[in-house]
Amino acid sequence: MSATSTEPRPTEPPSRALRAAFRAFAAIEKVGNKLPNPFWLFWILAGAVIVLSAILAAAGVGTVHPGTHDTIEVRSLLSKAGLTTMVEGAVDNFATFPPLATILIVGFGIAVAEASGLFTTLLRRMVARVPGKYLTFALSMTAMVAHVAGDAAYVTLIPLGALVFRAAGRSPVLGCVVAYVAISAGYDASPAITTTDTLLSSISTAAAHTIDPDHVVTPVANYFFGLASSVLVALVITVVVEKVIARRSDLDPDEPVKALTAEELKAVEVTPEQRRALRRTGVAALGFVAVVAAAMVPADSPLRGEHGSLVESPVITGMSVVLFLFFALLGWVYGRGVGTFRTANDIVDALVEGARSYAPILVLFFAISQFLAYFKWTNIGNVIAVEGAEALKGMHLSGWTVLVGIAVLITFMNLVITSGSALWALAAPVLIPMLMLIGIEPETTQAVYRVADSVTNCVTPMSPYFAMCLGFIQQHKKSAGIGTLASFTIPIAAVVWIVWVAFFVAWYLLGIPFGVG
Repeated sequence: MSATSTEPRPTEPPSRALRAAFRAFAAIEKVGNKLPNPFWLFWILAGAVIVLSAILAAAGVGTVHPGTHDTIEVRSLLSKAGLTTMVEGAVDNFATFPPLATILIVGFGIAVAEASGLFTTLLRRMVARVPGKYLTFALSMTAMVAHVAGDAAYVTLIPLGALVFRAAGRSPVLGCVVAYVAISAGYDASPAITTTDTLLSSISTAAAHTIDPDHVVTPVANYFFGLASSVLVALVITVVVEKVIARRSDLDPDEPVKALTAEELKAVEVTPEQRRALRRTGVAALGFVAVVAAAMVPADSPLRGEHGSLVESPVITGMSVVLFLFFALLGWVYGRGVGTFRTANDIVDALVEGARSYAPILVLFFAISQFLAYFKWTNIGNVIAVEGAEALKGMHLSGWTVLVGIAVLITFMNLVITSGSALWALAAPVLIPMLMLIGIEPETTQAVYRVADSVTNCVTPMSPYFAMCLGFIQQHKKSAGIGTLASFTIPIAAVVWIVWVAFFVAWYLLGIPFGVG
């Protein structure tokens, strides 16, 4: 049975609250299904900006920059200068779009590691033979590490979760749920640097330049918070699953849990050859980090920034290249160890295959880059940011209340716009400049966005991985439907949201750095 071949069947929700939630999600799904593909959505938004700019410019709408005291006026894209900008600037808008090169460079490195089989083996190694009482946390924490593999984590870890839970004599349905929730609800939390870090930071940097042309949001700007959050989210999921979800009577599969067959054991176990290759890969990883760290020790090292700065060093600002080299090295070492890579041409094949997988993102980026260029040129974003900041100052709200309000807003937006990069590309040009004007750093705004952008991923039916997870569950429980999966994910997501947002507020109020920079 394929992961999405079975049509979801409705099930009766167990409580009035969940019935109300299901009705809300059904409405969200209905509205979301009417939305165009994100590619067309951003072109529609671009068209709206064109019309709005003409109207606001004709009305003489503008504001005064509170820092430079310069007058900011809305410019019309239907003017001669505006039309020239749209036509002549289209290529540059796309070519200079900050996340474009970043996501490709990091993606190439990850493609090598993935093609070698490293990620799959590493994930199996992390959950194989874990004692039953630690299995939920082990699987959840493995999902946090799996975020380096991007969306491939769903395809690998959900069926693996079912297998390892079966091996421990537990419900494979629960294994699917734990893996899915941990990957999706904690998507922006990881103990490692991921493509999400480089993607979001590049968008944040471009947005921050509206206020401060010298401000750089580095890929490790949220690393400390992301590392701590990965452990927190894994712990919260473990507690909710073990104390609440695991006690439900409807977790039983259609057939009693049986011992794994020889073929299934092969899918879970790590062979001696793979273990040796993993050890060599671990040594290579430590060696890479040690070499880079040692090269940065001398005060006059070329890998340090101006005046010997570590934060503004080429290693930090050029993190995408460092990650490419890191993942490519690990993929090559592992691939040579298990035989998936035999010649240098195998690396080229992996790079080509990786480029193919990023084609949908490149298509979307073309539309996003034009929309953002139009939005920036018209000064509409600047006016909204300045006036919005003045309104927030007038309300005398404390910083944390503003950030929690943004978390609520992004949470609901994420139910419909499930692409994290698309949603941040839409929100960052307004939120980052606006909050910078009231003293909230872009790194902080990006951190709260990452919390809100993650949690509802596991409950929205707009996510393609919701249907995929349901397909895996139906392999073990044919009567399962959208209501079944939602009844598992909603309670977990609700608790994770409350705890994670509270954790963010505490982190912010204590003044702990969110990362490097």
